[in-house]
Amino acid sequence: MPPAAATAHARNATLHISNLSGLVSGPFDLQVNSGQCVAIAGPSGIGKSLLLRMIADLDVNHGEVGIGQQTRAGMPAPAWRRRVTYVAAESGWWGEHVAEHLRQPQRVSELLAAVGLRADILAAPVAQLSSGERQRLALLRAISQQPQFLLLDEPTSALDKHSMAQVETLLQQLKREGCGLLLVSHDPAQIGRLADRVFQMSHSGLTEQHL
Repeated sequence: MPPAAATAHARNATLHISNLSGLVSGPFDLQVNSGQCVAIAGPSGIGKSLLLRMIADLDVNHGEVGIGQQTRAGMPAPAWRRRVTYVAAESGWWGEHVAEHLRQPQRVSELLAAVGLRADILAAPVAQLSSGERQRLALLRAISQQPQFLLLDEPTSALDKHSMAQVETLLQQLKREGCGLLLVSHDPAQIGRLADRVFQMSHSGLTEQHL
C-alpha cells in the first residue's frame, strides 16, 4: 500500500480542546494525540457532528483549540483546516467532475485502489458516482491534504462491509504514520476496531468510557 499521509508537520503532537462551547452545548474538553484514534459516542441528535465542526471552526464556538503550543486563533482558518481536517458524512461537491475538487490529484490517485475505487474515477462526472464512491473520495481528498488530525463523521456510513474494511485498513495505516483521528461512529463494532479511547457525549460534556 502506498504512503497515506506523510507530512512536513510534526507528528508528535497533541490536539487539545479546552472549554469549547457552542450555542446550545458544552463545554467540552478533550485531547487527541498523534497516532491515536479517539471515538465519540452518543445518541442521535446529541451534537457529535456539531462538535467536530466546532473543532474545525466551521460553526459558532467559544473556547481554546490548538496543536501543541500553536493555537487555532493564531493562524488563518484555511491553514488550521488543512492541519485539522473535517470529513463530513456527506461532503459537498460543487463542480461537474471529480478532478475539479482535488488540490492533490496525484496523491488521491495513489490511494484509489486501497479503498476499492477504479483508476479512472477522477475523470468521472460527480453525478454518476454512488454515495459510497463519493464518501470514499471525500476521505481521500482530505488525506491528500496531509493533515495532522482527521475529524471523521461517520466515515463508512454509505459503505458495504468489504469497502468498510478497506477504509478501516487505510485509517489504521494513517494512525501508524502518526495521524490523529477523532471519530464519530454509530457502529460500536467499528469503534472497537479503531478506537484507542472512547468518550460518551452529553449536552454538557464528554465522559471517558472504559474499553
